[in-house]
Amino acid sequence: MRWEGGRRSDNVEDRRGQGAGMGAAGAAAPLLLRFLPAMIRSKTGRVILVVGLLAIFGGKMLGIDVLSLFLGGVATAPGQQGRELSPQEQQSAEFVSVVLGSTEDAWRQIFAAQGDRYREPTLVLFSGRVNSACGMASSAVGPFYCPGDQKLYIDLSFFNDLQQRYGAPGDFAQAYVVAHEVGHHVQTLLGISQQVQEAGRGKSKAQVNALSVRQELQADCLAGVWGSVANRERNWLDPGDLEEALRAATAIGDDRLQQQAGGEVVPDSFTHGSSAQRVAWFRRGFDSGDIESCDTFSSKI
Repeated sequence: MRWEGGRRSDNVEDRRGQGAGMGAAGAAAPLLLRFLPAMIRSKTGRVILVVGLLAIFGGKMLGIDVLSLFLGGVATAPGQQGRELSPQEQQSAEFVSVVLGSTEDAWRQIFAAQGDRYREPTLVLFSGRVNSACGMASSAVGPFYCPGDQKLYIDLSFFNDLQQRYGAPGDFAQAYVVAHEVGHHVQTLLGISQQVQEAGRGKSKAQVNALSVRQELQADCLAGVWGSVANRERNWLDPGDLEEALRAATAIGDDRLQQQAGGEVVPDSFTHGSSAQRVAWFRRGFDSGDIESCDTFSSKI
């Protein structure tokens, strides 16, 4: 994949080596402990304390971090310093920045052709764990997209797992992972993600899983559309690059993952689609280069 020299995105937020921080509650704890005795002795203080606790726990039930609203977001632990990154880590960051820049160019062009404007997402690089608008997540969950803040989150150690654990090496395999998460951002902009969420209300677990599979396969198809446009515009791909992405799609199919875990393959529990489905829909997007080919909700999958 001839990515060197490509335009880097300006929408990369590098949090590697910084840790996830204590969060709002951790940052507020010393302050609360300092004033807690005085608040307990005072009738007004006790009222404020009770109201505050009700607000915090009520907010948690609604998915709202009340403390973060008051403290201005997530706080970083005092004295926590970023570590120096290795040359390989720096190159990986440059690579995903160039891939993200390519997705921006491709989707800006596609949206403009439809008379719309593409709003670019932010890609957050992290190590270990990270706090997002969708909550705290560890690197074990793999790359993910959060519609709440319209950001992609990637621990680049996943690329090592992709090669060593899943047997899918190669830079275009890694680019496919980034483009898949960008596909979820495209779904958010088009209102598809919200429609899927609404369609799943009141449905059984199996029905919700089936909707999730169609949404994930569409993101695979959209990643293929990007790959087609990027290769057409920049002649990025070397022989064998497409096969790298297809191997990655195969490696992370639900049936393959369930087999590797030593369990029974249960289609009703699929959330992303089988290996064959993921390969087929990525290939469909790549071969057509057309977003209209990615209607997984009306098509037989």
